[in-house]
Amino acid sequence: MELSVPFRFRSPNLLLSPFTHTPTNHPFKHQTPFSTKVTIKPKIRTLTVRAQRKEPIEGVSDELNAVARFNLDFAYTRRRVRSAFAEVQLQLDHCLFKNAPAGIRTEEWYEKNSRGLEIFCKSWMPKPGIPIKASVCFCHGYGDTCTFFFEGIARRIAASGYGVFAMDYPGFGLSDGLHGYIPNFDDLVDDVIEHYTKIKARPGLRDLPRFILGQSMGGAVSLKIHLKEPNNWDGMILVAPMCKIADDVLPSDAVMKVLTVVSKVMPKAKLFPNQDLAELAFKEPSKRKLAVYNVICYNDNPRLRTGMELLRATKEIESKVNKVSGPLLILHGADDKVTDPLVSQFLYEKASSEDKTLKLYEGGYHCILEGEPDDIIYAVHDDIVSWLDFRCSIK
Repeated sequence: MELSVPFRFRSPNLLLSPFTHTPTNHPFKHQTPFSTKVTIKPKIRTLTVRAQRKEPIEGVSDELNAVARFNLDFAYTRRRVRSAFAEVQLQLDHCLFKNAPAGIRTEEWYEKNSRGLEIFCKSWMPKPGIPIKASVCFCHGYGDTCTFFFEGIARRIAASGYGVFAMDYPGFGLSDGLHGYIPNFDDLVDDVIEHYTKIKARPGLRDLPRFILGQSMGGAVSLKIHLKEPNNWDGMILVAPMCKIADDVLPSDAVMKVLTVVSKVMPKAKLFPNQDLAELAFKEPSKRKLAVYNVICYNDNPRLRTGMELLRATKEIESKVNKVSGPLLILHGADDKVTDPLVSQFLYEKASSEDKTLKLYEGGYHCILEGEPDDIIYAVHDDIVSWLDFRCSIK
């Protein structure tokens, strides 16, 4: 990965961003980079915490690599790291960054929700003078945020005349909460509903169609939202939705029994079995290498409660797919080994929606929005925009 010369030495963005709220008793210059992993020694039955050093990121300075190794458990740290890497990310050799439409109006802000959590929010609007056709509200995946690859995806959708809105869930990206921790999936869904209810009520948007776009775990979030408020959306776009965890990445039944018990005692421990999904998620090797630059995504072993909540949510969705009733577009890579395309087929067949479309991309992996060859990425984006355009034209 070749970067411009300045990034080989020093990033100009090492100062805190205007969004960063750093407690005065947590100066970064004294912070030891580490991530915690709990290991159980069966003979003496004690718990130890050991430092885990990340592999250096190619093409960036030692200073930036040191920042990337900060403990990301806390939102203020994640905000610092994102700020330091913001310009580096824009220099990456990816079509989403190199060919991003110009003139898109963006806004970032934080707002405190009803549970007292500070939520990071972002919007992308068409060029001035272009009328907005509808609002598109995004729900990101488990190992993702709304500030990296989605930046380029959102710009492409916005350039087609849509207002695009996104948020980081509590515990993910730049929002408050312990990194990667979902104590209750229903609470997370309610947080998303609360935020997007405010978005849809804005004066310039309240009379326009509104759509929800969910990727991977965000597909599960979107489906849960639809099941809770089926009449509040004009359509749903699901990209490789997590309706059921693929058998290939599930723990065995014996391990699941142990995890169920241990998760009640140590819910935040990073002990849920996991495998490196990068090779399964990104088909294009050059794009797979860029995933490491999404420096604030959660890429450690799932926390025990999080893993159990994801399984619980998918089982509930699987049992209620016949209640999915709104206009529905399902897009899935046919060779996805993370979320099973057969489950998308099941969702398509069982959903009671009269307007429903399933499109499988031959040879596609999990991340069809950003991890395929450029022409496939553009084709997926065009399919989304075409579907939106048609639904807006008949309103």
